[in-house]
Amino acid sequence: MSHRGLFALSMLIVFVLAGIVLLWWPQTWLPTVDSRQDTMPDMPGMASQSRSTIEEPRPNPNPESSAGPSESPGVVSVPMERLQMIGVKYQPVARRPLEKVIRTVGRVAVDERKLGKVTIKFHGWIEELFVSALGDHVKRGQQLFTIYSPDLVASQEEYLLALQGQKRLGTSEFPEVARGSQDLFEATKRRFQLWDITEDHLRELEYTGKVMKALPIHSPITGTVIRKEALAGAHVDPGEELYTIADLSHLWVLADIYEYELSFVKIGQQAAVTLSYDPGTVLKGKVGFIYPTLDPKTRTAKVRFELDNRDEKLKPDMYANVELRVELGVRLAIPQESIIESGAKQVVFLHLGEGRLEPRLIKTGVRAGEWSEVLDGLKEGEHIVTSANFLIDSESRLKSVVEGMGGMPGMKMKD
Repeated sequence: MSHRGLFALSMLIVFVLAGIVLLWWPQTWLPTVDSRQDTMPDMPGMASQSRSTIEEPRPNPNPESSAGPSESPGVVSVPMERLQMIGVKYQPVARRPLEKVIRTVGRVAVDERKLGKVTIKFHGWIEELFVSALGDHVKRGQQLFTIYSPDLVASQEEYLLALQGQKRLGTSEFPEVARGSQDLFEATKRRFQLWDITEDHLRELEYTGKVMKALPIHSPITGTVIRKEALAGAHVDPGEELYTIADLSHLWVLADIYEYELSFVKIGQQAAVTLSYDPGTVLKGKVGFIYPTLDPKTRTAKVRFELDNRDEKLKPDMYANVELRVELGVRLAIPQESIIESGAKQVVFLHLGEGRLEPRLIKTGVRAGEWSEVLDGLKEGEHIVTSANFLIDSESRLKSVVEGMGGMPGMKMKD
């Protein structure tokens, strides 16, 4: 090969090696540049930087030094514009009168102390019936029916004979004879008393001297017939219930109260009773009795409310709405909507000003409508958030989760 050919081949090898060196060598000394810095150098708000001054960001060894003044643990900072946008409202903690309202449904019942039953203590047959329908109003002493009884007729005859013997032998000169006639008369009269035969019938028997075939039976109380078993001509055995008469001018309402509300119910408290079909009419009653037992299934106790029913607007076995208002006095209280229930904990947000909110654990007591008593955790005059609490709580939880993820390997947090 000629010298000219060797020279050309040498130059070709040199150029190839130089090209390889130029392609490999810049990667070892040129700095790494973010492509975004080259494509957006002149956009408004974007500060352009020289390639020679770009450095890898270093973690702040003292992050609290750049956060401004120190805050209490858990304080959430939310821009004021955002608080206004989500409708956050504040209210000072104050003492106010609380009233607890207990509402329940009760059943109207007859006052058992104004209930009368008509029975007889001898067997017989009903002859004439004067009160023959349910719902009839009767007065005390009014005749209900007449009854014929062989035992009653025989007892009347014995009474008349004992009365005549007492008149004849009561003045005998022999004390034993006079005392015997008097004892016989008293024993016969006592038999009528044990049968509930009134003195009026005995005086009438003494005056006329004639045995009555059928004896009238009278009503023991004034009221309304709510049960009737008596029929004309029917045979009646001793102890058989023939009439049930109730005084409906005074009734009971038996209502169920949950066990956690029983401590607020006291004897003598006033209550308002209304009917579902006539809510405009309010009847006044009072707590008459709290039953000593509890239903294990419903966890309720019976409470008896007593009320007048002169116009008989209430009927037995009707349902009625009962409202009981209990004055609790003046207590430190906050709106119920301001409390965030977190399992066994209760949290409120304190407003510290300038968009700074601090979660605070509290202990609550009695709940009275829209208010809840505060036992511990708050002082009178402190400002709390009363609306949009769940939005603030969600944002604070999200922030804490994101900040917690910042310490995980491979996670870089940017402002």
